Amino acid sequence: MPGGLGFQISEDSKYPMTDDWKGLFERGRVIPPHSQTVRQAQDSSHTHSQGFQIILKHLDGPHIQREKKEGESEGSRKREPVKYQLSVSLFDTSHQHFFGRTWKSSPQQMSGVNRAMFNEVVYLHTSLRLPSVVAVVELVALQPRADGSQHALGCGFAILHLFSSMTEPQATEGDRRLSLYHGTPRTLLHPLLRDPIEQNKLLTPIDGAHLVCSLKPHPALAPAMHLFPQNMLVSGDENIPGVTPSPTGDSLLKPHMVKSLTCFLDRLSISLHPSLEKFESQLLQHVSTDCHNTKHSGPESSAVVVIQERRLHVGVHNGWGFLERPQVVVLETTEATDCSRGRKGTLTRDCSSPSQSLALRSSLELKLPSHQAVGIALQLEYVFSSPLVGDGKLSSTSTISRTAFMQCLRWGVWCPFQEWGALRAEEMKFSLQGGSTPNPYGIMAYTSSSNSQSPAQVVDERDMVRFRLSSSSVQKASSSTAVSLRRSRTGQEEMAAQHRKPPSPSPGRSRRASHASPPGSPQGPGLSMSQLAATSRYPTMSHSTAVSPWQQPFSSQLYPSPLASAHQLSHVELPAASNITHLEVDLNVSHRDRLPTYQSAALANEGHLELQELPFTPIHAPIITMGTHAAPSSSSVSSRSSLAHLYSASFPYITDPSGLVAEVLDPTEPVNFDPQREEADPLQGNVLLLQFLAFSRIPQQGGSSNWPDSVHFTFQLYRFPPVTTQRLKLLAIDKLPKKSSETPPCVLAVINKDGTVNSGSPGLQLQFRVDGAFLQPGERRWFLRYLALHTLQVDVWDSQSLLLIGSTALGLKHMLRQGRPAVQATHELEVITTEYMGEGVPVSLHRASNPISVFTTIKGRLHLRLGNVGCPVDQNKPNKPQCLPPSRSHIISPPDATSGFTGGSLSSKSIQRLNVRNAARAQRLVELDGDLVPLLQSHMKEGGGTPRTNTPWWGETDDVRQRKLNRMVAVRQHEGGQDGTGSEVKTKVTGRRAERAQLARDLRLMHAYRERSKAEGITHILSQAITIHHTLYATLGTAEYLEYVLRNPFNTPQTVTIYSEDPELSVITDCDEWRYFKTLTKTLTPLEEDMFHLKEGTLAPQVYLRPKESVHVPLKYQTFVSDNSVVPQGPSLIPSVRSTQVAKKHLSNTVLAKSIKVTFRAEDGKPLAICQVSVEPTPHVIDQTFRFYQPELSFLKKALRLPPWERTPVGDTDAGSQISVRCSDPNVICETKMLAQGEPQDVYLKVPGSPSPQIRKFFVTVFTDKWLAVPAQVWQVYVHFLQRVDISCVTGQRTCQSLVIRGTQATRKVRCYTSHPQELKVDPAEVFVLLPGVVQDLQLCVCPLRAGSRFCYLTVVDVEQHTLVACWLLSLTCRLPILSKAFEMCAPVGGGRGSTRKITYTNPYPTSRVLLLRSDHPDLLQFKEDRFEIGGGETYRIGLRFAPSQSPGAQEILIYINNQEEITEETFCVKVKYT
Repeated sequence: MPGGLGFQISEDSKYPMTDDWKGLFERGRVIPPHSQTVRQAQDSSHTHSQGFQIILKHLDGPHIQREKKEGESEGSRKREPVKYQLSVSLFDTSHQHFFGRTWKSSPQQMSGVNRAMFNEVVYLHTSLRLPSVVAVVELVALQPRADGSQHALGCGFAILHLFSSMTEPQATEGDRRLSLYHGTPRTLLHPLLRDPIEQNKLLTPIDGAHLVCSLKPHPALAPAMHLFPQNMLVSGDENIPGVTPSPTGDSLLKPHMVKSLTCFLDRLSISLHPSLEKFESQLLQHVSTDCHNTKHSGPESSAVVVIQERRLHVGVHNGWGFLERPQVVVLETTEATDCSRGRKGTLTRDCSSPSQSLALRSSLELKLPSHQAVGIALQLEYVFSSPLVGDGKLSSTSTISRTAFMQCLRWGVWCPFQEWGALRAEEMKFSLQGGSTPNPYGIMAYTSSSNSQSPAQVVDERDMVRFRLSSSSVQKASSSTAVSLRRSRTGQEEMAAQHRKPPSPSPGRSRRASHASPPGSPQGPGLSMSQLAATSRYPTMSHSTAVSPWQQPFSSQLYPSPLASAHQLSHVELPAASNITHLEVDLNVSHRDRLPTYQSAALANEGHLELQELPFTPIHAPIITMGTHAAPSSSSVSSRSSLAHLYSASFPYITDPSGLVAEVLDPTEPVNFDPQREEADPLQGNVLLLQFLAFSRIPQQGGSSNWPDSVHFTFQLYRFPPVTTQRLKLLAIDKLPKKSSETPPCVLAVINKDGTVNSGSPGLQLQFRVDGAFLQPGERRWFLRYLALHTLQVDVWDSQSLLLIGSTALGLKHMLRQGRPAVQATHELEVITTEYMGEGVPVSLHRASNPISVFTTIKGRLHLRLGNVGCPVDQNKPNKPQCLPPSRSHIISPPDATSGFTGGSLSSKSIQRLNVRNAARAQRLVELDGDLVPLLQSHMKEGGGTPRTNTPWWGETDDVRQRKLNRMVAVRQHEGGQDGTGSEVKTKVTGRRAERAQLARDLRLMHAYRERSKAEGITHILSQAITIHHTLYATLGTAEYLEYVLRNPFNTPQTVTIYSEDPELSVITDCDEWRYFKTLTKTLTPLEEDMFHLKEGTLAPQVYLRPKESVHVPLKYQTFVSDNSVVPQGPSLIPSVRSTQVAKKHLSNTVLAKSIKVTFRAEDGKPLAICQVSVEPTPHVIDQTFRFYQPELSFLKKALRLPPWERTPVGDTDAGSQISVRCSDPNVICETKMLAQGEPQDVYLKVPGSPSPQIRKFFVTVFTDKWLAVPAQVWQVYVHFLQRVDISCVTGQRTCQSLVIRGTQATRKVRCYTSHPQELKVDPAEVFVLLPGVVQDLQLCVCPLRAGSRFCYLTVVDVEQHTLVACWLLSLTCRLPILSKAFEMCAPVGGGRGSTRKITYTNPYPTSRVLLLRSDHPDLLQFKEDRFEIGGGETYRIGLRFAPSQSPGAQEILIYINNQEEITEETFCVKVKYT
């Protein structure tokens, strides 16, 4: 730590990015924690490591800046500005001990507001979750010197407490402000400084200096914790072999592992200088002398120390630590007489090996991540045996018990990927070394060098190891050799091996070893005593064994090696352990005994026809639920120049009712919400305004700089209908300077129906009026709660191709006015899209599946302004009650007494005095029953005396019948010759007689109808007297709890049966569930155990009531069914104006409105009481939206990973980690499985397919409580079903595919669009006419630049209606071509004009050719000429121009030389090293 612990700062970078193993190993060494601290953590059951994330945001230090300026001299002020750096170290306050490794941030300058912005993330994993473990953060000022170095000066330090007494991380609820203290962290080593540290008088805080940071657990670090040691502070941009670098620069935020390659190491032999016999003779002499000098034994002690066993530790090391615990194998001495045969066909043909060597007769299986810093670490270890006397001292007497100890002799590391790109099955060799040089195993090695030699001279090139490493299976020759060697053992050795027993280690050591060691490789049979006695915790341990003869007695105690204990490195903590794997073949074990358990069980049950299910869980690669509400940033990232030119476009202002500009709120500041202030606001109405101002393009790889050309947006606000805006044109700002490096924002302008751009005010403003005419009684509180908690998600679409660009989200809390007349807030939101890579990987029972890689890409930035203008309530309309009506209470109580029926319209009481529940007004029969109208033939009269004719029974209307009568009268007049007057009189008389006959018939019909329906009508009127109405405001998935007070009005006991018309409204019969809902709703009513029992033969609950007794019947309404209709894809063609009338016609149809009747029937079947529940829909909050693209008519199977939220809701102490899910679509299978606490939970979806281009929408509700009361998450899922086309192609080469589209019912003008226009070309590319029913061929040409598998999209859009006609899902599988030549060059890092090179190409054809040049990295490589002509046999020099890089590293660039048909002729590979 600078100024505190004396570490030096490098001026190049905070950490050198060395890619070789040696550099990583030297940088990855850590100081171990105090042994007492480790023991305390183990006693507290903190054995497993847990990942954490420390976010260092910014530092406020006005006094630091002032003191620094005052301390500078006049000469120093002319130098470069001072930069500040943070260094973080772990400190144990109990033992005043620094441990781990100091992490250093990037240097930052102090801004004008005396603030240094760091915004750096530090990761670590540790098992020392104790309150005494803290993080010390020191602020260091870096002043450049004239010689290029930097002068580091400590400016103060802060203390971050990591864990509380509950072993949980502190400050998980938000940011923390740490005070800075004067001095350096060396102050913490003062003997008078004890806990609590902050209250000690030795620490003096710096006035006004604070460090803002946060600490939270990071479960996503678990897959990568084995790649770097515990207590090591690392950054996400550090080079950790085994972790795939992230394009975002933070590879540890969501780490992805590098794919491992399974390799086999065989034919291993070790030769020691000058020969094995002389080396071991000299070794025994040195060991015996060391034992004699240590234990003061007799002079004859050197003759009794013998070599017991020769071992080899083999492990995979990435420079930071072992990826798995090393394997330990036993070596055998062999004669090197088959030199030529053993090295036949290998790279090395050196046959000058000694006569004897150490060999491994079997092969080892290793898993190697493909990284150049991953190495194979070898350690040669000898086991020695010496006599042990009773007091524990060594003795030369051979008749007493003996002890064994081990010593490391040689070690070495070989990196297989450092020199080659792939493994080759050839013999390799490298030298082993010894001495005190640090090694991966953390112990000192033996050296035969004299004391005068330096440690750098202990490397002996003649101590060699030879082996072969291949990715194929083990050769059969190795197995047969091992079998023959095992058979050659003498009978005496076999008998002695059977009588050997392992010693029993001490209980404490065995318990720690078993607890700390991870699962190792399976051990073979017939382990020797020394192997079974090995303890995995300590590498230089001892075990009881014997040399020869085997019949000597052994001691059960273990003693460390006197030679090794003196050279043990105390500051290196080894990863868990060496596991000994015996690789000999046991011929006594049958084939069935070597099979796995499930295969042995299958062979034992061969006679059974039924297959036994294996313990296998179907694996769907999980998709992490990372909602867009957390990803976009609301802070402005555009420059002041861009914002100034942007807002000069004269966007409309948001003004209050008095015409003043609304108050501007900062979207980064928190909002204080006071419900009482909202209730007291005189402006009870709200006019919500959304202004879409501009969109900033972000250049995409392989895309056009002018994409997108036009956009439209879709969203849904509260329970207004879903909104699809008009098309908006992106107009570039011409006033920005040309030298500006940032992408300027484009102003949005509305596109008219004819395709022209609207010349009015720029942007798009949408208005939503929420006042008393829109809200239901009591709904205003729900609306304010919606604004305070909800996040509005906006989808951004390309209006030309109708492809989704991305999504963004913003909180609506800044639309709360809090008594102000109007407010507004401007947001600059990141439009992001999430791509799921790695789909289609086959899942095997015996092989782990690769997880889906989730990549989040920023597609652009949306400039959006939100506003809320208060408006008064219309006084001309009757005011609705602002509070909830009494029916909103959870208890439904009927009136104490019911009055009798007082009559209908004939009652003498006025209508105001009547009880509306049991009063009815008399009505005409034709108004009560419409089926009676066709049966009546008389002309009914309305109240005004106007005759109203009814339709006759034969079905003719009055006009037709009157016309026929007039025609008949005219015929009779003409035939009889009578005058008109007599005819009229006769006609009237005849008409009156017919009318009287019809009336008499209708009266008889109505009398019969009245007698028949009298009983039904009276029953209906009487049922109204016992019916009580209640209104529920239901939300999807949320359970509404009710209690109905049921009273027995009789003097006899009754058993009441409860019937519900709809199963969604049910009775709560479980006592625990009843108690849970009462606690949740805070309902203080009596609760009774075992109150209900089910009626025989039905599921209707029954309750027993005593005379005149009243009980509370718990009811629950909950629905998971919703209307899953989807808005047609495409922009809106009508002006986007929203009013309250439109909103009232399109109420949210997520939950259907209905009326449910609950009847309480007595023992005689008559209703005792009726509860009529009216269900009114209310909107629900959507936490996250998923969009999947699936081939048509196929099942979509996905696994969604749940976020790690707090799963125990309030009031539910028994809920545990139980998670349940429900789906709104009954045709979708949605399920999850209950796992142990701490295990990740996945939700599995299985969605049936539909034809293209249909879209299926449904909702998924996730519950964390046992009784499914309130959903913890609500997801909205869209599944787009498309036509799938699989295309296999070669990078850099054009591949053609023919598609067919059929015309619809009408003639359309259509155009084709692709998601990757630089790699996908469609013919026809322009607008063409698609005739009805005509089949049109589309020619698709694919020319990919990168290898791998991915999905692309092709859409056919109606350019007039802007609707989607057809859509294809293109599955591309791209492979690399065969390389012709390879080149290597170096290029500088940083600014500049880049580098130029030339390579030659020779035309192998005898004729002239025209060739085209392509590159897979057009952003890094440009050609002088993209097209050239070369004669037959001639040579052409291709000019290359490489763009400069901003960071060091290496990049391979492919150059494709294609002919005119875009077929690759040659492929060159250029490896560019940026240094």
